[in-house]
Amino acid sequence: MISLVTGGAGFIGAHVTNELLKLGHKVVVLDDLSGGLKSNVNTNAIFVEGTILDEQLIKRLFTEYKFDYVFHLAAYAAEGLSHFIKRFNYNNNLIGSINLINESVINKVKCFVFTSSIAVYGAQQPPMTEEMIPCPEDPYGIAKYAIELELKVTHEMFGLNYIIFRPHNVYGEYQNLGDKYRNVVGIFMNQLLQGKELSVFGDGTQTRAFSYIGDVAPYIAKSVNVQEAYNQIFNIGADRDYTINELAETTMNKMGINGKLRYLPPRNEVVHAYADHSKAKKTFQINSTTNLADGVLKMSEWAKKVGITKSKKFKDIEILEKLPAFWLED
Repeated sequence: MISLVTGGAGFIGAHVTNELLKLGHKVVVLDDLSGGLKSNVNTNAIFVEGTILDEQLIKRLFTEYKFDYVFHLAAYAAEGLSHFIKRFNYNNNLIGSINLINESVINKVKCFVFTSSIAVYGAQQPPMTEEMIPCPEDPYGIAKYAIELELKVTHEMFGLNYIIFRPHNVYGEYQNLGDKYRNVVGIFMNQLLQGKELSVFGDGTQTRAFSYIGDVAPYIAKSVNVQEAYNQIFNIGADRDYTINELAETTMNKMGINGKLRYLPPRNEVVHAYADHSKAKKTFQINSTTNLADGVLKMSEWAKKVGITKSKKFKDIEILEKLPAFWLED
């Protein structure tokens, strides 16, 4: 079995790569290192530095390796920031995906596994279920939903099998602690290590079901071996939701560092978002998930070893109007 993992130097992609190797796959990792680190890539995988926007590179890789499966995780997953980087968002999260889908059709890939997002649901009443008609509220969610639709029509037209996962608020080891635009658990840990206040948009009563990576990556990897999963969509992640304030308290507790919360003006975001996982539990025989305290503790032990990570400003902001001032700070 030969598998391509896009975004395999990033957070979720690195874990999926590890799981695929355990299952006996030969893995080729493609990543442009814009958000991931080469050190995250398992040394037993073949690493190729490049972007999914490079059509010729994509063609060459498919021709050379004759992939059985494609696991597409490369994306810039910053929902809030996506309003201000529309061109970048659609190029990287939509057009790049089309390059992969085209080559998967041409080269008769057995199954295309795509990590979408709970962002496709928008502000619908939680818990979100797969039967809901998506109604995304930000460009990131729109791009993800567009790819979902593209995979559906591609299957109907050309027979390309697909599996779509909609994970949400995933955290854990390998998360980029220096990215201040996404992944709130990593942001909080990096701020605590620096002795900074924890930045909270609004009043912190927004709710999310924070999902530990160990409850997500293994099922993405093994999904291609589950025929019932083919051409289906699955929510995947933790069941219980927490407020951002509760997350902050848990993070401080497990890091063993007391901090203060800095409440910032609210941003345009879905207030309450968590999903139902009945379908994934039944299909993949998922019996339990990691509770928040245990998951945050595991990640905190890793974060302390990594240490303070310098945050980088996103260089290609396209619209400055209504951009949260916090994102302009050093």
